This record gives sequence, C-alpha cells and structure tokens, in this order.
Amino acid sequence: MAATDSLSKADFTQRNVIIDILRALTMLMMVFVNDFWSVKGVPQWMLHAKADVDSLGMSDVVFPVFLFVVGLSIPFAIERRYSKGFSERSTIGHILSRTFALLTMGVFIVNTESGISPEVGMPGYVFKTLMVIAFFMVWNIYPKTEKPIRYLYTALKILGVLLLVYLSFIFRDAKGGFFQARWWGILGLIGWTYLTCALIYFFVRDRVFWIFMAWLGFIMLCMVKNSGWIPGKANFINDLLGLLQIGNGAHHALTMGGVLFSLVVTKYASVRLRQKIIFILSTVAVLLIAARISNEFWIISKNKATLPWVLYSTAIAIGIYGLLGGAVKAGIQNWFNIIKPAGTATLTCYIVPYILYSIFWGFVNWSLPVWMKTGAIGLVKCACFAFLCVCVTWILGRIKIQLKI
Repeated sequence: MAATDSLSKADFTQRNVIIDILRALTMLMMVFVNDFWSVKGVPQWMLHAKADVDSLGMSDVVFPVFLFVVGLSIPFAIERRYSKGFSERSTIGHILSRTFALLTMGVFIVNTESGISPEVGMPGYVFKTLMVIAFFMVWNIYPKTEKPIRYLYTALKILGVLLLVYLSFIFRDAKGGFFQARWWGILGLIGWTYLTCALIYFFVRDRVFWIFMAWLGFIMLCMVKNSGWIPGKANFINDLLGLLQIGNGAHHALTMGGVLFSLVVTKYASVRLRQKIIFILSTVAVLLIAARISNEFWIISKNKATLPWVLYSTAIAIGIYGLLGGAVKAGIQNWFNIIKPAGTATLTCYIVPYILYSIFWGFVNWSLPVWMKTGAIGLVKCACFAFLCVCVTWILGRIKIQLKI
C-alpha cells in the first residue's frame, strides 16, 4: 500500500511528549480510582455514576480518556513501523498480536474477579500471582541477542503459555463455573476497539477526511443505538456489530476521535501557537455544545455508553491535552517525570496492582486500620497506592521486566 501524498506533511518520527504525559496521568488516575473499592467515604462526585443517573462522575471520565489516548498513539505506532522498514503484512500481524494479548489478559483478569473456588487447589492470591507471572513470561520485553541465552527467553515464553493454559484448565469460580469469556474486561474492550481503529488507519493512513468520516460514522452509530432505532433483539445489524465487537460504537468513537485529533495536530504542528490555541478551544467548545444538545435526548451514562458521555469525555481529553501542551511549551514537563513509567510502561503499570494486592492481602495478610481506609485519609491512601504502582513499574523496568505487546 503506497504512502499517501500528504504523508510528508505529518512527521510521526518525533515522539509526542504530550501524549506520553497524558497517558501517564490517565493510567495513574485509573489505578487511583480502581483502588476506591478498598476505602469508604469516597465523595459521590469521584465515583462512577449509576447506570440510570444522568451524571458524570470523575471515575466515569478515566476510561474514555484512555481510549482517546489509544487513538492518539495509533498513527505514531503504525507510521514508525513503516519508517523502520516493516512490511504491511508484519504490521497487520502486529495489530492482531496486540489485540490477542489484550483479549487474553482481559479474559483472565475478568475470570479471577468473579472469585476463585477452593476446588482450584490454591488460594486466589496464589492463582492471581501465577497468572501475572505468566503474563510477564509471555509478553516481557526480552533483550535482543544472538547469544545462547535467547533460547532461555524462548523457553520462558513457552512455559508462560503452558502456565496460562494450565490455569485456565483448573480454574473454577466461586460458583463452580469454568473459565470462560464472561465479558472482555477493560483490557479486552481496549483490545477490540484498538483492533478496529488500527485497521481503519492501516487502510486509509493519514487521509484526514476518511478518518473524520470513520469517527462520524461511529458517532452516528452511537446516536442510532441510543435512540433505539435498531431494535435490541437479534437481527442482522446487531449480529454483525456483535461479531465485530463494535457494540454501539461509543468506545470506537472515542478512540477514532483520538486518531483524528492526533493526525490534525501532527499535520499542522508548524502553525503558530495562537492558531493552535484557537483550534483546541474551538474544538472543545463545539464538542461541549454538541454534548449539551445531545443531553436533551439522552442521559450521560458510562454504563450505557451514551452519546453525551462520549462527547463530554472527548472534550475533556482534548482540553487536558491542550493544558499539557501549554505546560510543555512553558518547559515544565520535567514535573511529570515522577509518573513517566506509567506513560512508557503503561500495561505493566496496569498489571502491577494485581501483584501488590496479592502480596498485601494474600501472602502478607496485611490490613490497615479503619481510620486509614475512610474519607480523606482513605483517598490519600489510594493516591499513595497509585504512586507505589508507578514506583514498582519503574523498578521492574530497571531490571528489564516490562510488558510490551
């Protein structure tokens, strides 16, 4: 597939530090809000809003912003592969392998969250620890070498695969159920969304018009599904959407919005700062207006993946991107170095909490006093836990242990 004529206008060889910072902040927030289960007295505005409540809690914004960041990264990832000489076939294989890895990890995590029966023959924290170890064995970044030790790396990958197969075979949930795709989990949802959006970009590359049309198509699908114009019962359209794991298009609209925004800011990176500010402010304003209008017809709901949720979340993501861009322009991006591992080893950072939970509440059986798990002190505890996960991610990276798909 030949490169487009306009490709020279978009330089994807330079790393966009704003995307790294935004990814790091989003992952830090994801670990932070995911730890709310361990404390009491969290303010309602910080929690997920209930499915039927027309509201947007702080926790409801984290996942969609991460989906947007996934979209921001897609053009850079694919174009860099081409710049390094990788073929189209290998790029397709890379997209499929990344998707498979995310789906696999997502399904394993979802099954363990449903509880682990004593029939398994080991405590739940041991099972989860072995699961995470297997993840690292299979998807760790092993050093490239021609030395005999490369055979050890291959053996570790094979053993990791066998360990995952074994764990899936012996697994029984709290009700005695077998290992199954109950739902795909957060990683799985990211995987399916990434697959569709990455393939769209693979075929149209940096043609902004077609990327815009893809984004608009997902927006329209979300609107149509929210309106109930496509009956929820089985039919050809729903069967097709289910087969492609597109659902109502909300998640794909968020990620495709990231792809579109990434293309535009990269193609026009050389324009004056004033024009960039006007563009970002105008984009946020248009999205907020569209979100407000759509809210007259549908509620804001993360659980129902409604159009207002998509539009508000996209506006917030672009607004934060703009603020971070200002910070980078002012030369204060070094302030974010403390959370840098969450942006460069993001998947590792997401998995680390499962290691720490197993250690603290399994092997060590350590419990904090109630006052440290309540109210403002509890939130401080969650924040400390999030930064601890970033610290562990950094330590693992220093000893060459890092998930990479």
